Amino acid sequence: MSDPALRRIVRRETHSPRTAAVTIVVLVAVAALVWVAVETARQLAGLSPWLASPAEMLAWAGALPAAEPRGAVIAGSAGVAVLGLVLLVIAFAPGRRARQELASDTHAVVVDNGVLASAVARRIAEEAGLRPDSVVVGVGHRAVDVMVRPETGLPVDVDAVREAARAELERASVTPPLTTRVRVARARERSAA
Repeated sequence: MSDPALRRIVRRETHSPRTAAVTIVVLVAVAALVWVAVETARQLAGLSPWLASPAEMLAWAGALPAAEPRGAVIAGSAGVAVLGLVLLVIAFAPGRRARQELASDTHAVVVDNGVLASAVARRIAEEAGLRPDSVVVGVGHRAVDVMVRPETGLPVDVDAVREAARAELERASVTPPLTTRVRVARARERSAA
């Protein structure tokens, strides 16, 4: 797909926005700033602080490196560092929706992973001669996981199952291509399911 407008549409449909995370961070920051502003206004009006005056907050922050117990300070610092790392990952990692792009030169085509998994499972069941409920397929962002639960005594050709899954994905023209992993359930796994 070469049209930039179609690329933008596909990206919007396959990647999740960061609106919720940004909203939470902004609300927390605004609440903290409002609290500091209220405490500053109370101090300027000569009223006692609700929690701590700005001068007390600065003095506390300045004395924090020498505070006791050291373990609590280190744990708090580690917690803030982890929170910062999580926010960085949220900011820069691409969020993905459970959808795949299908190749088309003239249209933006996006399919839900559940629909794609159902189509792959149906094709595998038909070609391998299995009951439809004997095949479970999960579609991720980069791979398709196939779990086959054959009836007792019936052999399953893993290569044929893998080829059926690949053929269905190629027929659908999933872009970029997904890798296929096939697993045959053992007797214990079948009885637990």
